[in-house]
Amino acid sequence: MIAIGDPCPIFQLPNQDGELVDIQTIIGEQNIVIYFYPKDDTRGCTIEACSFRDANQEFLDLGATVIGISADNVDAHKRFSTKYQLNFSLLADQKKEVRNLFGVPASLFGILPGRVSYVINKKGVVCGIYNSMLDPNGHIDKALALLRTL
Repeated sequence: MIAIGDPCPIFQLPNQDGELVDIQTIIGEQNIVIYFYPKDDTRGCTIEACSFRDANQEFLDLGATVIGISADNVDAHKRFSTKYQLNFSLLADQKKEVRNLFGVPASLFGILPGRVSYVINKKGVVCGIYNSMLDPNGHIDKALALLRTL
């Protein structure tokens, strides 16, 4: 399990447009907020995604890029992104390899994939972790608060 002070795991995944996103091209350029979520177009995940969308300019102003990751496929991400006009990348981790690299725990007795956000600084070091299945808006608030201190 990734902890504060650990380096960000290196990975590549396709986004909602089928383009391969390589995290190494972002590290060193921007702060990164990576949030893992259970499933596209479900109540809590929609609330969280729309909150990240609505706060995206503030993240950009703080020098951060937002990336959402779930096990949904590229087509599901495209539909979800289009439906809610999301303005950040959603990455398809269908084999849950990146989720496992980060050590994101499952919730509800291991039934649902967990909802965890990671704030990674420009040097590629994890400087914040927020784990809450029931407080999707808290992920945005905690990430912004931490980014304001970097």
